[in-house]
Amino acid sequence: MFRRRLIPALLLAVLLVLPSSASALAPAKLTAALNAQMRQAGSSSAAYVMELNGDDVLYSLRPDQALMPASVNKLFTTATALRRFGAAGTLDTSVVADGEIDAGVLNGDLYLKGAGDPTLTSIRVAALADKLDITRVKGKVLGDESILDALRGSAVTGGRLDPEIGGQLGGLVTARGYAGSGWQKRPAAVAADALRSALVKRGIKVSGKAGVGVAPQDAPELATSASPTISEIIQRTNVPSDNYYAETLLKDLGAAYGDGGSTKAGAQVVEDEMADLDVRPTIVDGSGLSRGDRTNVRQVVTLLAAMAGGEDSSAYLGSLAVVGRSGTLQYRMRSTPARDRCRGKTGTLHDVSNLAGICTTASGKQVAFAILMNYVNPSSAHVLQDRMVAAIARVG
Repeated sequence: MFRRRLIPALLLAVLLVLPSSASALAPAKLTAALNAQMRQAGSSSAAYVMELNGDDVLYSLRPDQALMPASVNKLFTTATALRRFGAAGTLDTSVVADGEIDAGVLNGDLYLKGAGDPTLTSIRVAALADKLDITRVKGKVLGDESILDALRGSAVTGGRLDPEIGGQLGGLVTARGYAGSGWQKRPAAVAADALRSALVKRGIKVSGKAGVGVAPQDAPELATSASPTISEIIQRTNVPSDNYYAETLLKDLGAAYGDGGSTKAGAQVVEDEMADLDVRPTIVDGSGLSRGDRTNVRQVVTLLAAMAGGEDSSAYLGSLAVVGRSGTLQYRMRSTPARDRCRGKTGTLHDVSNLAGICTTASGKQVAFAILMNYVNPSSAHVLQDRMVAAIARVG
């Protein structure tokens, strides 16, 4: 358990108000500062700090110990999405027709075909009606969610609805699958009904009702609605640590590059992609909610270093919360040298508190770090981590 040997409150207050121009910290003093905090975190905790120019290791404690990453796991998911789909890639929801169109009349069914877009809204679906050059649909309007499997929840719940995700997983889901204060019963049908209603509102007659179906593979495409770019989606995932986005992206990876749109298939794609970077985490889910996920601090820093040096570095680093400014780090380290100089990803379970990221120090060095603390009190762990990152930001 967490050892309660925290420094006196007055000394802590002094440390937290150090200005960003605080004197540079020499490597030996950095080691002493980090050791002082890690001694209080227990033996199920580890830390690794590396300067990116030259790969000099500035600090290492239990670098290869396998630990639960919690939401730091999202770093693997989003890195894979960025590398596979590309920063400018999109997840395009489309409208396809099963039948001939004669003088504006569709003699058959209209399909709304999902692409696993976690950002999809009923407003965007309705806007598709304006792109259709038809006057009547003699069939139904059907939602096709077949790109992903039908499991609405996470690996933690065996695929059952999981409130911790913050939505229903699926290939065609609007508003995260919420309906008022409850869940949509059939998300794909709800999306299809949004399209049907928009068509009727625009004076386009629709003979059939809205429902769910699978479009023929050769059905011609009539219109598309592009999601935000992958660059923006991973920012929406990492900055607030959005479980729903992460889990959907994982299934999307399985659908596009694996054996199908499932959590298991997506996890394999992430592991394969990370192996190319010589990083070998155990991936069970996309968000890090599963206690079966495992990584170590060396792997996390290796990933950060690879992404910082890659062609999509700005997109990836831009997806991390800014210390003292945004997301899960908005209220942390506000009066320390880490504010604005460090970006990071937090990870929290009831007995896990982690923090990883990159700092640009006052002297201009770029330093990657990972701090994984398991079987701790998260609130107490935050105190230790904040002191550590503030010290890292002062590296000379």
